Amino acid sequence: MTDAELRQQCHTVLPGHRQPTPAETFAAMAAWCEANGVVHDTYGDGELLQQFEAKVAALLGKEAAVFCITGTMVQATALRLACDERGSRLVALHPTAHILRHERGNHQLFDHFHVLQIGDQHRPWTLEELQAIPDRLGAAALELPAREIGGQCPSWDELDAIKRHCAAQGIHLHMDGARLWETAAAYGRPVADIAAGFDSVYVSLYKGIGGLGGALLAGSHAFVAKAAEWYRRQGGNIVHRSPYVVAAAMQFDARLAAMPDYFRRTQWLYEALRAHPRMMVNPACPHANMLHLHLPVSRERAMEIRNEIAARHGVWLFNRASHGALPEHSVVELYVGDNLLSLSDERAREVLALWAAALTN
Repeated sequence: MTDAELRQQCHTVLPGHRQPTPAETFAAMAAWCEANGVVHDTYGDGELLQQFEAKVAALLGKEAAVFCITGTMVQATALRLACDERGSRLVALHPTAHILRHERGNHQLFDHFHVLQIGDQHRPWTLEELQAIPDRLGAAALELPAREIGGQCPSWDELDAIKRHCAAQGIHLHMDGARLWETAAAYGRPVADIAAGFDSVYVSLYKGIGGLGGALLAGSHAFVAKAAEWYRRQGGNIVHRSPYVVAAAMQFDARLAAMPDYFRRTQWLYEALRAHPRMMVNPACPHANMLHLHLPVSRERAMEIRNEIAARHGVWLFNRASHGALPEHSVVELYVGDNLLSLSDERAREVLALWAAALTN
């Protein structure tokens, strides 16, 4: 049985949002299209798409935004263009940046730009570390929140100092905002305030939003227009963006409205985990509605425990596990969404106790 099949058999799922079936998703999309008179765009020319791009741009406080089929294409393109404009092919990236960890060397193989790693792999990079780079940078990228380190973010004062430094030094500051919407509740500020000072911002349409896929790049009119041309050159000019936009737009407002609830539930989860000290949380306090749990068992044992509890109790604990830095330790990620939000406190505590007990066997 595959992981997906095992998860589907569970009546209780801890991480993320409920996953509707394709039939449910497509039926909801069809109903929404019918209610809103949606017609297909053609190669990006269409009322729904352009209204949605403008809506997201306004939320981020940017002049314009453009759809792209993948976040991978968005970020490689944005940083390449930033480097071209600034006259330096050097980009400062955190060691856990998505570009380095998950994009199979695309920036090197396609000759987009060169990377200088910045900061400690367990913490967000700092202004001091940026200032320590002696080379002239074309761009610096900051992920908010940083997924691979448990959703950590710099403090508001540190973030503001980074923005001011990049502006003063002519460094294009780009945000990997795949989960940007999740940080607004943690910072207690509108996303436009968070995005202010960034020259370009990438946001996902499927991670916290729950769409089918796709992404948006926001920035100045000129920068966004140039990026759109580069998407075409890279084969990203799909004939209809409408399925991706509909899947995101039909639930976009509700997802954003729920982010404070997800964050409050994350704060509750932190308190509940105090009863199980063998399950250590990172960061120490939540920066977004996600976290990492460091477990005193190997990755293989963590997966066995997950599958055993799923098969015996119908409870799905987490989606993936990674090797920990120490032997016989592992790390799992929890994204707090609709599933945990809808679970009663009592039932959630029962699940955590079941999980903790399995770690001692």
